[in-house]
Formats: sequence, C-alpha cells, structure tokens
Amino acid sequence: MTTHQADMTPAVDLSAPHGAGPSRGARMVFTDLLPPCNEACPAGENIQAWLALAQAGDHRGAWEALLRDNPLPAVHGRVCYHPCETACNRAALDAPVSVHAIERYLGDRALAEGWLPAATAAASGKRVLVVGGGPSGLSAAYHLVRLGHEVEIHEAGPVAGGMLHFGIPAYRLPREVLAGEVARIVRMGVRIHCERKVTDLAESMREGGFDAAFVAVGAHVSRHADIPAREAARVLDAVSYLHDVSAGAPPLLGRRVVIYGGGNTAMDAARTARRLGAEETLIVYRRDREHMPAHDFEADEAIEEGVKIRWLTTIKHFDGESLQVERMDLVDGRPVPSGEFDTLAADAVILALGQDTDSSFLRGVPGIDFKPDGTVMVGPDMMTGAAGIFAGGDMVPSARTVTVATGHGKKAARHIDAWLRRSAYEPSPKHKLVTYPMLNLPLFSDADPAQQGMLRGAARLEGFGEIVAGLGESEARREAQRCLSCGNCFECDNCFAACPEQAIARLGPGLRYRTDYDKCTGCAVCHDQCPCHAIEMVAESGS
Repeated sequence: MTTHQADMTPAVDLSAPHGAGPSRGARMVFTDLLPPCNEACPAGENIQAWLALAQAGDHRGAWEALLRDNPLPAVHGRVCYHPCETACNRAALDAPVSVHAIERYLGDRALAEGWLPAATAAASGKRVLVVGGGPSGLSAAYHLVRLGHEVEIHEAGPVAGGMLHFGIPAYRLPREVLAGEVARIVRMGVRIHCERKVTDLAESMREGGFDAAFVAVGAHVSRHADIPAREAARVLDAVSYLHDVSAGAPPLLGRRVVIYGGGNTAMDAARTARRLGAEETLIVYRRDREHMPAHDFEADEAIEEGVKIRWLTTIKHFDGESLQVERMDLVDGRPVPSGEFDTLAADAVILALGQDTDSSFLRGVPGIDFKPDGTVMVGPDMMTGAAGIFAGGDMVPSARTVTVATGHGKKAARHIDAWLRRSAYEPSPKHKLVTYPMLNLPLFSDADPAQQGMLRGAARLEGFGEIVAGLGESEARREAQRCLSCGNCFECDNCFAACPEQAIARLGPGLRYRTDYDKCTGCAVCHDQCPCHAIEMVAESGS
C-alpha cells in the first residue's frame, strides 16, 4: 500500500525508544506544518511559498504568489517592520532570512518590467464603495476587483496612499514607488476619485448604486497634550507637519527643534527636521528606551543622523524659546514626576503623541458602535453593526501598522465578496506551528545573510533620497535560498537516501515522495534525517 498524503493521526512520543520490531508500532507520514513567518505576517502572506519560487529563480511566479495576498510588495519591502523576520526560525541558527529585502526586490522588478497579475474572476455585477485610499482601502479594492466586483475608492486627499504618502518620509518610501503600485491597481480596474470626501455614507452609496462599502479613512487627527504655551510659541502636530513636508510646503522650524513622543512618528519627525536644516533636534519622551513604542532600528538610525533623545522627561511649559521639562523617576517600571526641572532652548515643538480617527461621518448610520477614540467596532467578518458596511485599518481597534491595515483590506474583501454572494467566507484551518527545536539542522551555518547598502553619515541629510538600497537579482535569490522551509518538504532526498528498506520513492520534481508501507518498518530514520520536520511518526491503529 502506498500514500504520500499528510496524516493527522497523533504523533508518537519520539523521546521514547522507537524502531522496527515484530510488528510495527508507528509509521511515518509526510505532513505540512505552519512556518512561523507565515503565522506572523499581518497581511497573511504565504511567505514560504513565494520564497521557494524566488530561490528557484522564478521571480515572476514568486511575485504573483506574493500578490495573491498583498498588492503593495515594493511598499511593504520598505516600510513593513517585518514581524516575519522576528519569528523566523533561522534567527536561532545565525540570522533571520531578510524577507523584506526579497519582497522589495520582487516589487521593484515588477514595477520596472510592468508586470500585471493574472486575470480577475468573472464580473459579478456588484459595486463596492471604498472610503479612503490608504493601504487598507487600496488592499480591499485590489482584492475585490480580482474577485469580479466593480470598485470605486473615494479619497479625500489629492492623491491615493493616505499615510503612506503623507506620513512616511520619502527617504523611507520614494513617492514614485508608491505611485507605481497604485497605478497598477488602477490598471486592474479600480477607479480612484481623489479630493472626494465622503460626508454622508448612506447618501454616497445611494447616489453611486453601491451594494456594499468598506470604510478605511485612517487616523489623521493628532492627539494633543495640555502644555501651557504663550501665543508666540511655535507648537506643531507631527501629522500635519509631515503632511506639509510631503506636500512640498515645509514649515519654518528654526535652528532648535524638540519632538515630544517616543513612537515611530516621533523618529520620522525628528529625522525630517534634520533634513530641513535643524541643527539641534531633540526627542523628549516620558518613559525609558525599553518602553518606547518606536522600533529599535528607527531610534538607532535617528541617533546616527544626529538626533538626540532625552528619556524619562516630560514637557511642562513652553514660553517663546524657553521650554521647561520635568525629569521622571521609574517606580515599579512606571514613570512618576520627580519634581526636578530643567530649561531647554527650542524654536519649535512638534507633538508626536499618537492619532485618533475622525469617524463623525458615520455617526448617523444606525447600528454602528464606536469607541471613545473614534474607532468603529466590527465583527470577525469585519462588518460593522450596519449590514453591508465593513471597516478596517486604523478605523478599527487594532495595531496601527501598514501591514495590519493591508491584511484588514484582504480579510474584509473576502467577507464582502461572500456577503454579496449571500454566503459566508470560512478561512482554511491552520496547520500546527513548527518551532526551531522541531528542526533537524546541521550544527553549522553556511549562508550569511545578504546586506543591503545604506547611505552613511552626512550624505543622508542632504535631501530626502532613499537611504536603503535594495538587493540585486543574485543577492535576492541567494537570500531566498537561506529559507529553511520549516515544516514543509522541499525534496532534499534525505529521507529517500536514509531509508534502510527502500520504502520511499521519488515522484518527480514538485511531487514529493511515495511511501510503501509494506516495506516500512517504522524505524523513524527518515524522521530523524528530515531537516524541516516534514515527516512525523504516528501510532498505528490499535497499537
């Protein structure tokens, strides 16, 4: 008897003695497990699948596999904080696979060569309104049009992209890259109407004959701190400030600039101020570095560019060019006022204390519930309490990142599609997660990670040119080949070579193997030789 299918029978405890005997107590089965990179991706990318195509040199195929989940790979290869790499099992061996760098390479190559994904589904005759042209709205529109629906995006701003365009500085995300990926979404059939602010959702849906709506207007309302300041004091909010810089109308900041906040927006605001000519740029944050919301590499890059950071400090008063701050003490890990004050010189203060959502245009829609910060409550299907109205991105309670927003757009699109077809979308159940101790790897590493080039020193501050260079074709392929294929067979032939009974046969490239259980003794040598844990030993029925 032969088989090559996965088996869900409980695995044998391999810490106990195992092997052949008068009657086989366990048999080997090929199985597919969930790699940690896939599990960690907020956009739901099948990272391991497109890495396998990239390492084989099929870059077009890898890009198309990537685009099944994420329409903005060139963008995400630059701005995503790559939790997939944090989760990567290879980090325990030497260094994680540089997934974002390979994703960027594929995205850039697609833009350079004008690639378009495969044809969409047959027309459904349904129309969907997407409110907001940020990452979540763009993602939803892209997936909906691929599912056969007519889609229009109504964007209040002058260009699509939302915070991708007006919140992320060009040195991290060149505008031509964003524009290129938006243009591809338009080429696929999505209509984008800019400078069309939706003030009455129900009316907009009626006028346009829309059958459903996805709302993703983002969080563009800056939070403010109650800091006493005289009329002459120059206090700006980070969102408006970054927007104006991106729009080509940077404010006059002066020589000394203080940024209040400890998130990634604060880092962007400070680094932008340096590029605008500020000689002294200081970030003031009330907690210590260990508890700052900004990513470590963001803070490191800011410091490299001459930004200073003053931890455990709050702003108490701003009077002209004089800024009074109070030192904080850590008590049980929390900052408390110390009663000790300092005076700093500042020509401008930029507040980077987070953003809220302006969802006032939805207040009159029956059934929609809101949280105090303006976010909208949705169910597991991303639908609000109003039938046919879905929401995602910064509009809903969740982590506020580009990749989370993109994932919301894909998830909402699948549920909107099902709702329009009067059915329900049921995602496939996930496989068991494969962890590093489950792998059978050699005790050495033979593949150092590829390094992306980066501008250094004063060259960064000469303008808003991109500071990180991507990988070339050979570098991207080699980096993809560092993937360990955790939990999924990549046909290394270890099991075929190790089987003492010749019970495993090759089926050809991409087809994996067949097991002859009349020959298999259950010795588990194949299991012990499989580097990626694509084989498990399961108890025989009745044993």
